[in-house]
Parts: sequence; C-alpha cells; structure tokens
Amino acid sequence: MAAGPQYAVTHGRVLTRGREAPEETGMSQLLNRIGGPSCRRDLSASIVLFLIAIPLSLGIALATGAPLQAGLVSAAVGGLVAGLLGGAPLQVSGGATGLVVVTAELVQRYGWRATCAITVLAGVAQVALGALRVARAALAISPAIVHGMLAGIGVVIAIGQLHVVLGDSPDSSVIDNIAALPKELRHPHPAALLVGAITVGVLALWPRLPGKAGRAARAVPAALVAVAAATAVSAGMSLPRVDLPSWKSPALPGIPEGPVLGVVAAVVTVTLVASMESLLSAVAVDRLRTAESGPWTDGWGAARTDGGEAARAGGREAARTDGRGAAPERRPVRLDRELAGQGAANVVSGLLGGLPIAGGAMRGSANVRAGAVTRRSTMLHGVWVALCAGLLAGVLELIPLAALAALVMVVGVKMVSFAHIKNVQRNREFPVYAATLGAVVLLGVLQGVAVGIAVAALTALRRLTHTRITLAEEAGLHRVRVSGQLTFLAVPRLSRALAQLPAGSSVVVELGGWFMDHAAYDALQSWAEGHRARGGWVRLGGRSGRPIAEPASAHACRPWTPWRNHHCTRPAPAAVRDGGGQLLGGVSAFQRHTAPLVREELARLAREGQRPTQLFLTCADSRLVTSMITSSGPGDLFTVRNVGNLVPPPGSDASCDSVGAALEYAVEVLKVGSITVCGHSGCGAMQALLGSAVPAPAGGPKPPMAQTPLARWLRHGRPSLARMERIGRLGRGEVALGDRPVADELERLALVNVVQQLDHLMAHGCVARRVAEGELVLQGMYFHVGEAQAYVLEPGGSGRFSAVRPDHGAAGAAGAGGPAAGSGGVTAPVGSGGAAGAGGGSLPGWPGSLDLMR
Repeated sequence: MAAGPQYAVTHGRVLTRGREAPEETGMSQLLNRIGGPSCRRDLSASIVLFLIAIPLSLGIALATGAPLQAGLVSAAVGGLVAGLLGGAPLQVSGGATGLVVVTAELVQRYGWRATCAITVLAGVAQVALGALRVARAALAISPAIVHGMLAGIGVVIAIGQLHVVLGDSPDSSVIDNIAALPKELRHPHPAALLVGAITVGVLALWPRLPGKAGRAARAVPAALVAVAAATAVSAGMSLPRVDLPSWKSPALPGIPEGPVLGVVAAVVTVTLVASMESLLSAVAVDRLRTAESGPWTDGWGAARTDGGEAARAGGREAARTDGRGAAPERRPVRLDRELAGQGAANVVSGLLGGLPIAGGAMRGSANVRAGAVTRRSTMLHGVWVALCAGLLAGVLELIPLAALAALVMVVGVKMVSFAHIKNVQRNREFPVYAATLGAVVLLGVLQGVAVGIAVAALTALRRLTHTRITLAEEAGLHRVRVSGQLTFLAVPRLSRALAQLPAGSSVVVELGGWFMDHAAYDALQSWAEGHRARGGWVRLGGRSGRPIAEPASAHACRPWTPWRNHHCTRPAPAAVRDGGGQLLGGVSAFQRHTAPLVREELARLAREGQRPTQLFLTCADSRLVTSMITSSGPGDLFTVRNVGNLVPPPGSDASCDSVGAALEYAVEVLKVGSITVCGHSGCGAMQALLGSAVPAPAGGPKPPMAQTPLARWLRHGRPSLARMERIGRLGRGEVALGDRPVADELERLALVNVVQQLDHLMAHGCVARRVAEGELVLQGMYFHVGEAQAYVLEPGGSGRFSAVRPDHGAAGAAGAGGPAAGSGGVTAPVGSGGAAGAGGGSLPGWPGSLDLMR
C-alpha cells in the first residue's frame, strides 16, 4: 500500500487511515457524491485561502501604488486561470510580493495602463518560455541569488510600508525613504501608528496562542484577524481607508511611452522575477505536500481512495479514482506547464487591469496545511475573491490603509529569512547573498540579480583557482599544506615549493581541498617517487588525514570481480603466458588502491596481534570468498580451508594433524568464541565421494580406490557418505533446506557433510571441553554459489538449514539456542553480529568490519 492517508467512501461513511469516522449527512454527503472526500477538503482550504488573499491583495496593491481593486483582480485571476492551467495543482497564485518594488517603479514611470501592458507582454514571454521547456533552467540560478533578491525586495517593501504605518506616504527611492525615517519616527501619526502596532502585534501573537482554545483559534488566518482587529479599533478614527471605485469594464492597457530598451528591460524584469518566484514556490509547495504525505491528485479529484470494489478485489492496493472514474498518475510538478499557466494568468490579469501575478510559497503552504487535495481549492478561492469584490465592497472599504501597510511590512520582513542566511553561510555563499541583497536595495531588481550572478561567477572562479601552499618543519618532519583546489594552474607553485625540501627528508603532504585534477596528481606522484628514490619518506593525505588515491577513472574494478573481467590489473600478453602476470597485476592494484586504505588498520593489528573471535572452516574452492560472504575484514576470521571442508577425528591419521593443530591453536591460544563449518554447492570433493561409491561386484568386495594424496584425504569424508546412505539418498532424511527442497544427491551430501564434520569437531578434546564450559559455540553453514545464498543450520538437531535474509541484522533466523549434542545440531542464533547491520544477514559475532578490502 502506498504511504499517506487512505480514504474510502462506503455507505455514507468516510474511512480514514483504517478508522471509521462518524456518519456524515447533508452537505458533506452531497460533496462526497459530487467529488469524493477531496471536494469537502478543497472547499475548506479555499475558504482559508480566501481569508488570507483579501487583506494581502489589498496590501500589495497599496504598496505598489496601483488601484486597490487591481489586487483583487490579480487574486481572482491567479486562482482561476493559474489554478486551472498550472502544473502545480496546490500552488496558489496572486499579486506577486516579489514584484512590489518593480511594479511600484513601473507605475510611477509609465502609469498604470502602461504597467498593465507590460504585465501582458511578460505573460506572453512566460507562455513562450513554457512552450520552449526551459523552466528547469531557471532553477540553475544559485539559491543565494534568488534568496538575496527576495530579501532585498523584502527590505524595500518593509521600509516603504513603514512610512504608511507612521502616517506618511513612501518615496520612490529606498534611499530617500531611509533618510526620511528619523523625521517620521519623531513625528508619527498616532492613530495610524496604533492601528499598525495592533496589526503587527496580532500577526506576531496569533500563531502562538496556547492550549486547545488557541489551537482552535489558529484555524482562522492571522492576517484576517489582524486586519479585522485593527479595523474594529480604528472605528471612529480619522484615517485613510480602502477606496474601491465602482466596478466597470476595464480600460485596455496602454502602450508604454519611453525608450524601447527601457520597456524591454521592464518586461524582462517582470518575466524573470515572476517566473523564478513561481517556480521556486512550486517546488517548495510540492516538497511540503510530500512531507505532509497527503493523497496526491492530478488536480481533478483523482485522489487515492479505498473503494469498495478494491476491497472486494481481494486486498489489492486501494483503487485510485476520482468522482468521474479517472485514474491519476503520480507525477512530479510539471514546471513548464506551471510557467505557461502563470504566463496565461498574467496576460488575463493585465487585460483586466490587475497586478502582475506569481505563485507564492506562503499561500501555497497555507493551502497544503489547510488540507487541500486538488486544484479545486485554488480555483474556488478565486471565485470567493471575485464574489467578495462584487458583493462586499462596502465592508472592505472599512479597512484602514495603515493596517494593510503593516500587514505587507511584516510580509516584507519575513522575506529576509534567517534560515536562508544560515544555509548560504553554511555553503560559503554569503558574499553572493549579501551582494545581491544590497544591489537590489540600492540599484533595483534586475541590476541586483546581475550583480549577484557576477559575484557568484567570481566566487566560483576564485575557489577553483585560489590555492595556498605553505611549508613547515616540525621535529625533523617537513609538512606541506595545500589549501584550496589543486589544479594544473597551481602545479608551478606546487613544484617550486616541493623543490625546496631537502633530499632524504621525511615529508607529509596534506591536501585541504576537495578536487585535484590529473595534472596535479601526476606532478605530485612523480615528485613523491623521485623523493623516495633519493632515500626520502613521503606520505600524501587528504583533509581527513587518509591517504589519497588516483582520481577516479571511467572503469572501477571491484575486489570481487574475477581477474578475467579486470581492466585495471590486466597484464600484457607476454605476462599472461608465464602464469604469474595476472597475480602480480592484482597485487600491484592492491598496493595502489587498497594498501593505502588498510595500512593503518593492519599496522594496529601488527602491534596488538590477532584477536579473531571466529574460526571459519570451509572448502578450498576458489568460488568461496570468505571475506565477501561474511562481510569481514582483517583480523576478524581465523580461516582454515581444505578440500571438502573436512575435520579429521583425532588420532585417525598422523598425516592429517594440520586441521587438528589449527583447531588447537584457535581454541586454546586465540580463545575463539565460535567455530563454523561451511559447505557449498557444486563441491568437487563431494562429487568425488559420490563417484567412489560404486556398487560392489556380485559376491565380491568393492574395488579399492587409488591411493593418491587426494584419495587418502577424502577418506575423512566417507563417514558423511555412509551417513547419507543410511538415511537414503532419495528420502528427506535428516537434512533439509528451509525455503526449498534439496536439489539432488550432491547437495544432500554437502549438507550431511556439514553436520558430520560438526560431530568430528566434538571428538576433539579441546573443543568438547570449551563447548561444555559454555565458552564455545559450533555452527553449520551452507553456501549456494549459483544463488549467492547462505543457509545456517538451525539449533536443536533438526538438520534444517534456514536461509539468511537481508533483514536478519537484528533478529536471528535460527533463534536462540545453545550447544546441543547429537547430529550436528550445535548452532547459534543468526544475525547478532555487527556485520549484519551493514550488509545484511551474517553469522553471529562477525563484527562490522571496515570493509577496506572491498
């Protein structure tokens, strides 16, 4: 089942997240019949958006100097047109806060009708850019530039609207506004200041109301409460208030008068700022929607629901339908469609006399948190704004302008986000952010963005080319520190610095950057080889002190890749004929790549000695790579390998003391805590044993086996063969695999052999004593080579081998169990070792190693 809330409509009840909600009647049932449960949630969210949009739209229009009804037009058009055509269903569009400064300048320079024409042209440009599918290219601009631009716009808005709160009107220049502030602060308008203070206070305190009552009250938007409270307090005061002229057919946009380049620059500025604000907002709203884990829709009620038909279909994933049977497809935000939809909304808004439109993250986040499911919430909020503008104009005209100015001032302050400042500072891009912010405040939006791009380019170039090299001598050790990126541009300075080091000296080269090209690597390696040849000692290390390796190439051979598939260790044809070229190539690759990584760990093991916790006895078959299948590293396993993973009983053959000696050393000296016997599929020793079991001639003995070293060794496997013959080759017998039948007699013998060798282990006195003392555990294991699947013998003498699964890192498949006598049922719980957490199922006690060998 997909994550997120699930809904089902069954006999008039809504089932949410598996719980049954109270039976619904009346309007809720009607909405559910029309559009499903999503319709009711969209209606609720649209009312919240409407209550936010009214004061915010009027405030933005006031800040730009445009007619106040232009803000209502942009809110209605943004909801209806952008909501219908956009590619981000939960994005909410309206008058652009990021364009307040630009629009105010355009109104003062060209007039309102010409500003509407510029809005139309910018909309056409956005539609064209959407058709060209360049929306994602806008996201390539550094976030420091975008956030710096928005912060600069917020500063300009806040300073300008502060004048309105103090009872004056702002100037066109932010410098003039800053210069006039001391005078305004000395002589404010008391009533306007009171109204503004009440508005700001409610905006600050309303989201922090405590308790259940506060949580219920916060369902009403803070902006609406603040403006309503300020309006109520200002009743009877002489203050400028909203003035909405009677609605009439809008005048057509006028052609801007002035230089063509100035008009083009204005269109480009509106297009750039509106597009970036809308696209970044769409991405932010989509991330918030994903975090909220609500049901996703395609914008027309195609919400994921648990319909009765799906339940009757046998428990399949919930049916995904809308009220009209449409099946949605889970898609990311379509940015090109969103850009084109924003352009269409700007065209309509400009033609109807509205402000430039852009999507807003604040309104979009409110839409998501209000529970919106489809684009219907955005469109309905546009309908409510249009109805309010036509029917409730008298109520809106009671709002004092100081309250709207205070609201927009707070919005401007919030555009300077300290979270964004911390983020750009963490990424060392604060100079770009600060330059963009300052240039927007002092020069304008377009000029500020250009300055930000230039500073970002210079910063990136400096980081790439600026390299600092210092030399220091500490107690006879020469230390070369390289700060910054090491490229071919720094090679001459690096060579001069290295040439100053005396021959035969001990040198540590510390690289503090994150990038080194091949020219610098070759220069560094050539000098190091020459310095070592003259009797010197060199260590090359990165920022963390770890040795450096050659820059990555297109091909990366992995340690478990067979030699024949290696490219980095393949020898010359002449070297292949002598049989040792490939081995030397592999050793050379180890010295190049792996030795620098494991040298420190191996040095520790050399000082402290080996302390393995496991004895791992397995076959000498070349396909069994013990470190790979156990996720172990240096010092983890004491390994014994022989043909057939056999354990000769003590005293059986004087020539077979090597296994007994290894057992004694591991148990008595190393004090290992467990011994594992591991068989495998396709074992040649087991095949040889099966081939030796030929029937005896009638009335005569079996022919003797040839007395070769291999034949003499395989005599220790005859007890396993006899054990299998006793239980019957074709019967289930006393061995089995947990997830499938035993494939054939060869696999059955390999499993029986593991059990038999565990019995042989118990015949050794040192092993039996440690097991009896509870200090040693014996384990059986089987590895299927073709399936890369490990099986572990269950405890209790059942003879059942359970498959080790990737999720066995926390709880063992075999369960708890101590040593048990009998038919090899001496096992331990699976998956208690640390290696399982890193790489999946493993045997107990195998610690998570450094994985430096892989």
